[in-house]
Amino acid sequence: MCRRPVLSLLLAFILLVTQVGCWSSKEVEELSIYTGLALDKGEPTPLEQDLEKKGDRYFKKNKITANVQIVPKKSSGSTEQQGGGGQGRNYINIAGTGDSLFEIFRQLSLRLDRPVIGHHLKVMVVSTDLAKEQTMQQLMDFVLRDNDIRPSCLVFLSKERAANTLVTKYEDEIPSIHILYMLRNHFRTSKVMKGVNLSELNGLMHSKKSYILQSITESDGELEFSGAGIIKGETGHWIGSLGQQDVESIGWIKGDVEGGAVKTYDKRNKAITYEIKSVKSKITTKVTEGNDISFHVKIESKGRFIENWDEKVDPTETRNMKEAEKEFEKEVTRRIKSVMHKLQSEYKVDVAGFGEHLYIEQPRVWKKVKDDWDYKFSKVPVTFDIKLSITDLGSSAE
Repeated sequence: MCRRPVLSLLLAFILLVTQVGCWSSKEVEELSIYTGLALDKGEPTPLEQDLEKKGDRYFKKNKITANVQIVPKKSSGSTEQQGGGGQGRNYINIAGTGDSLFEIFRQLSLRLDRPVIGHHLKVMVVSTDLAKEQTMQQLMDFVLRDNDIRPSCLVFLSKERAANTLVTKYEDEIPSIHILYMLRNHFRTSKVMKGVNLSELNGLMHSKKSYILQSITESDGELEFSGAGIIKGETGHWIGSLGQQDVESIGWIKGDVEGGAVKTYDKRNKAITYEIKSVKSKITTKVTEGNDISFHVKIESKGRFIENWDEKVDPTETRNMKEAEKEFEKEVTRRIKSVMHKLQSEYKVDVAGFGEHLYIEQPRVWKKVKDDWDYKFSKVPVTFDIKLSITDLGSSAE
C-alpha cells in the first residue's frame, strides 16, 4: 500500500533534478550592465594618467578611448565616476584607453567590483575624429564578435567627443536610453533617420557600400540629431558630413519619409509651411546600348497647408493653393539638387540607394560597375519629377 507514495516521491525527485536551470546565471545585482558605449581618439583621462603614475601600466598604444555607461548606478560599486556620474545620477560613465577594445573592457575589471556585461547595450557613438583615423571595420570588430552584444545595438556618429553624448544635466535621465528613444520621432520629421544597427552595419561594411550614420551633437547637457556622417565604402573611413536638410532630402529620394515640414516663402517673402502626410518615390534606371547609365526619380507627396504668415492671401482660393504648391515644389527641388551636388561633386559617393536599384533592375550592368560605383555614380545623370499636392488646410480659421 505504501509503494504508490514512494513512487510518487521518487518521480517528483527525478523531475526536480532533471529540470533545465540557469546553473551558470548571475544575479543582476552582481553585474555592471552597460547600455551605452562611446568611442573617441585615445586620450587617457586624468584618472587614468594618475593611476599610471602610481604604477598601473601595461603595454598598449593609446589609439582609442572607450567610455562605458553603466546602469543602474547600484550595479557598480566603483567610486571612479567620470563625465556625468555625480550624486543623484542613476548611471556612471567609466573610461579606458588603449588599442584593443576587448582589453580595455578587461582592464575595467581592475576598477569595478562587478563584471561588465553587454547584453543590454543599446547605442554606440563613434567620434568622427576617430573614424577618420581608424576604419569602421576595426572599431566594430570586437562588438560584432562578442556574443554578449546584440546585433540590434544602434550606431551613431558624433562631431565632437563621443563621450559628451553620454552625459546629461537631468538627474532622472540615462543618456544612452534617451538617444535610443529620440529615434521614435522619425514619424514627426525625416531629419531623424530610422537608425542603423550592428547587423545592418555589418552588411554595409562587407559590401563595401558607402553609407551614412545619424550624427549627434551635445551642448550644455542637451542632445540633438545633427544630420549625418558619410562613411566611404571603399576605405571604411569618415569623409564628411551632411546637414539636417540633406538627411531629409535623401529620405525624399528613397521615399523614406513619414512626416515633417517644408517651409518656404511666398512672393511677398512671407513664411508658408507644408505638413507632410505621405511621400512616394520611384527610382527608374535607364541603360543605353552603350551601357550609359541614368536615373529618373519621380516623387509624389500629399500634405497639409499648415501655416501661412501672409495675411493678404486667402489659401482657400484655388489659385492661391496652386501657387503655394509650386513654391513648396521649388523648395523641395532646391533641397534635393543641393544634396545631389554634395553626393556627386563634393564627396563622390552614393548613399541614396541608386546602386541598389541598378543592381535589381540591371544586374549584368551592375557587375561591370560595382567595383568603382561611387566614382561612376558621380558622373551619372539624375533627373527629378516632383509633385506636391495640398489636400487640406487643417482646421478652418477666419
